[in-house]
Amino acid sequence: MVKERIRRRIWSLLEERGVSRFPRPAFGRIPNFVGAEVAALKLADQAEFKDAEVVKVNPDSPQRMVRRLVLRRGKLLIMPSPRLSRGFIILDPDRIPDKAIDRASSIRGAFNYGELCPLRSLPKVDLIVAGSVAVSKRGVRIGKGGGYSEMEYAILRELNLVGEETPIFTTVHDLQVIDEAPLEPHDLTVDAIITPTRIIRVAGCMPRPKGIIWEEITREHLIRMPILSELKRIKRSRR
Repeated sequence: MVKERIRRRIWSLLEERGVSRFPRPAFGRIPNFVGAEVAALKLADQAEFKDAEVVKVNPDSPQRMVRRLVLRRGKLLIMPSPRLSRGFIILDPDRIPDKAIDRASSIRGAFNYGELCPLRSLPKVDLIVAGSVAVSKRGVRIGKGGGYSEMEYAILRELNLVGEETPIFTTVHDLQVIDEAPLEPHDLTVDAIITPTRIIRVAGCMPRPKGIIWEEITREHLIRMPILSELKRIKRSRR
């Protein structure tokens, strides 16, 4: 499989070049990298971030600084629980003591200082920040293989909380930027790639999932992610 070969090449490269950081090894993860904080600061300097009131950020280690900056800048943070097993967590900086912001930006801290939010109560999202294993210069993102970022986006799309115009950014190490990557119908594409040394704005509009591809959802998915059953109930009630 092409994507899996790319993942393994990037994970190996980050380890070999000594830019992979805790948690290690990088294999099987959205890899943390040297310079992640610098990339986060560059992201926070973008107009889309400054203008956003609600930002969704993945729960992985390399984006922890992004989550911290969202809260420090007084924005509402939406963070999916790991593997979407418990849905989405919402963190309101007005309800978090200033000295606890750093802790709240971690996964454990998010559960302590945030609230699990029913789908019906989620606000509209102004900016999405996604983690990546690799990303092409055309904005095609490759995750760790679980499809969770795509699922999260599709759920929000079903609820009309994001749309084609909602910007999606990723922060990665320069070594994670590749020339080409295969694009599948369910893949999440990005508008900007931010590394410790550069900002790559993706030219042209790339297709994104318009919602859940329900025919691909199995009973196992529904068991592992009860949020999908909640979404089904909401959709039935709107008919």
